Amino acid sequence: MSIRVRYAPSPTGLQHIGGLRTALFNYLLARSSGGTFVLRIEDTDRERFDERSLQDIYDTFQWFGIRWDEGPDVGGPFAPYIQSERVSMYREYARQLVESGYAYEAFDDAEALRESREDGKQGYEPIFRGMSEAEKQKYRDRGVPPVIRFRTPDEGATEFEDLVLGRVKRKNRDIVTDPVLLKSDGFPTYHLAVVVDDHHMEISHVLRGQEWVPTTGLHVLLYKAFGWQAPAFCHLPMVLGKDGQKLSKRHGATSVIEFRNSGYLPEAVMNYLSRLGWSYDDSREFFGQADLESLFDVEKLSKSPAVFDYRKLDWFNGSYIREKSEDELYDLVLPFLVRDGLVSDPPDDAQASTIRAAIPLIRERLRLLSDASGLLRFLLQDIREWTVDELVPKKTAVEDVPDYLARARELIQDADAVSDDVLEERFRAAAEALGIKLGNLLMPLRVAVTGSTASPPLFGAIRLLGVHRSLERVDACIALLRKEN
Repeated sequence: MSIRVRYAPSPTGLQHIGGLRTALFNYLLARSSGGTFVLRIEDTDRERFDERSLQDIYDTFQWFGIRWDEGPDVGGPFAPYIQSERVSMYREYARQLVESGYAYEAFDDAEALRESREDGKQGYEPIFRGMSEAEKQKYRDRGVPPVIRFRTPDEGATEFEDLVLGRVKRKNRDIVTDPVLLKSDGFPTYHLAVVVDDHHMEISHVLRGQEWVPTTGLHVLLYKAFGWQAPAFCHLPMVLGKDGQKLSKRHGATSVIEFRNSGYLPEAVMNYLSRLGWSYDDSREFFGQADLESLFDVEKLSKSPAVFDYRKLDWFNGSYIREKSEDELYDLVLPFLVRDGLVSDPPDDAQASTIRAAIPLIRERLRLLSDASGLLRFLLQDIREWTVDELVPKKTAVEDVPDYLARARELIQDADAVSDDVLEERFRAAAEALGIKLGNLLMPLRVAVTGSTASPPLFGAIRLLGVHRSLERVDACIALLRKEN
């Protein structure tokens, strides 16, 4: 059997990092099995449809580096791949269910419709289920537009086999009562459209999050009502925050564009997402895209929820950054420096030269590409103000720090002519002579030169900035501290 899978996002909001993982696992199953990966746009929620969200779908996958075999922009044998262009088909099949007795027309008022939307509520009273055609005709005569509702069985249970969870059984009375399949405006709800589309696009495997398990029973009932073979279901483990709750904004960034704007590399995100609920073995952590495309296997998916660890992702990202060549890293950090107003677009020759010279110095300090702005600001912009709190180490008297800076000033006057080892030995000897910790001598100097306690390696930073400019900044900080006294 040829494996055909799909990712079917709704353009009603920005792409979520959890949705991107779902897309990735579908893509990897297709590639590892020689199958087909389909993109389908589920845009039948016209009230919430957002053109910018539709563009975000395409932008996300262009950045992420995976492509579909069939979809709205590339076509395919089952076009169209946009649900709003398939509405006549959904209407036809909704009518077919009415004629076969599996569905019926209902003339609910607006409040009843709101209460029984696709939110899983069980409180709907199916008053139109057994109503005679003569009674329904009265509603038609008054111009009340009907919806079409599925006739949920009152007894029995529905079962399906899940590739991750095993056999899943759900009592029919626990399935949402008589859900709407076709709205009064003629547009389908998700339940009808997804079943019709998956059948007609010959989708063999449905990989989606475990939050969809309660809905799958309804979909299996719809497949049976149509007389169709249901696809294989594979419900992926949930993605949770560290507090055990579903990943949301309170945990940190959740939309893919937020991760992009923060400076994550797509290959790092792909590697990390592939590890959320899937494991090749107990030791290997790094996988390139080609590795994942060949090694992915649904049998290695976990039933247990996966915890999204932002620090772990940062670690992955930093690891991938350090694999970049200096030229690659220059090209990657430049857009962030432009965005943050540190260089012109394009940078002039002096700016470009400064950035290129700094790349080897900052490479080990980068967790995110956006970190480059904070690390290089001292080179690309003048520091005009320092604060006493930044310059004075903890548990240190303000009046002592000017003397520490004055001593440090003496030690760096020939920094461009001696090695880091020589400078470090000088500072250690000076700190011992002053009876202070080495950090109490170095930290004020770091802040004076770079404007921050977090910077590239200090002695390299002094050489990049230039000894003369570094001394000018030290002098300005000495004057500021002495003025405070």
